[in-house]
Amino acid sequence: MGVKKTYAEINEKISRGQAVVVTAEEVIGIVEEKGLEQAAREIDVVTTGTFGPMCSSGVFLNFGHPKPRIKMQKVWLNDVLAYGGIAAVDAYLGATELPEHDPENQPYPGRFLYGGGHVIEDLVARKPIRLEAEGYPTSCYPRRRIETTITLDEINEAFLFNPRNAYQNYNVAVNLSSRTLYTYLGMLKPDLGNASYSSAGQLSPLLNDPYYKTIGIGTRIFLGGGVGYVAWNGTQHNPGAARGENGVPLGGAGTLAVIGDLKQMSPKWIRGTSLTGYGVSLTMGIGIPIPILDEEILRYTAVKDSEIFAPVVDYSEGYPQGIPGNLGLVSYADLKSGQIVVNGREVPTNSMSSYSAARTIAETLKDWIKRGEFKITEPAQLLPSVDAGITPKGLVEKNNNHKVGGNS
Repeated sequence: MGVKKTYAEINEKISRGQAVVVTAEEVIGIVEEKGLEQAAREIDVVTTGTFGPMCSSGVFLNFGHPKPRIKMQKVWLNDVLAYGGIAAVDAYLGATELPEHDPENQPYPGRFLYGGGHVIEDLVARKPIRLEAEGYPTSCYPRRRIETTITLDEINEAFLFNPRNAYQNYNVAVNLSSRTLYTYLGMLKPDLGNASYSSAGQLSPLLNDPYYKTIGIGTRIFLGGGVGYVAWNGTQHNPGAARGENGVPLGGAGTLAVIGDLKQMSPKWIRGTSLTGYGVSLTMGIGIPIPILDEEILRYTAVKDSEIFAPVVDYSEGYPQGIPGNLGLVSYADLKSGQIVVNGREVPTNSMSSYSAARTIAETLKDWIKRGEFKITEPAQLLPSVDAGITPKGLVEKNNNHKVGGNS
């Protein structure tokens, strides 16, 4: 009879301090030594981690009402525009937003020294932030403008809500052209001068649960150094992507929308990030526990870098022009070795994500669980999986030829 456990049973062991918790790196050797069935009987939770730039991130803020009150229509935080079209003193600050007068890519390549991601980091670091807001007067909100400083602890609420994080696998970017490229995966040297990737590989959350059998709405996670939750599948969630025989996608697939209290988080795990020639972002730390309910789930968590493959994509033409196809697949073991072979040439690799930080996140989450400070939540609904029929759609350009002076 196979191994079967429940969330309640695992949480009871956590409460008693008896749960066996290992990281997704540690579990590989345990399964090789003891076999799937014995390891599944012994292990209760496997922890994962990732730490890298996640552009689709941001924070909802409620500033509280000044006297007299104001209906904030336009909001700036350290000169970075936040979206104010929510309610009187609510705003959403996106990680990739730039200051009003940033020179952007003039001259090229731009330096992008500060933006939304940096404001979020400064908030978490408890630095004072300059708030400017304008609005039109109403009977209930007569004030037209306010200029002040705020800190994270002074405002009513701040919660991170990131629409697309923790990508399940991704491209390896190369440059086939003769010019230097500046992308969200960093600088790409001409003529296959380097290959850039961004994933923790065998530690990455969704690569350890490729069919989303334990991850879904309500899953409690490590988020930015605090406790957060999976709120929904992320934007561009693509469970139907091509997969290997082990179930691991062979390119970008699942994504997560996540939410958590910014006031709990740490600037160690939330970092504003400048990408030369591209813009700004937010480097995020995310860790997800995977309860070992059966042998199948354990088998997925024992995946190794040598068994995870990513597509090599040309960012000089193939990616920006939306041309399908790739230059081949490479394993994360090869990527982490420092070089891969592309078009018969040896190409040095570099990572936008930090494997050592991902390891620390997985270890931290493991420690929280072993101390009984972090329970496992059963999702209210699992993420859409391979049979969901979800495929991201591109923008359809329409040619509307209207007749002048008549019915169209």
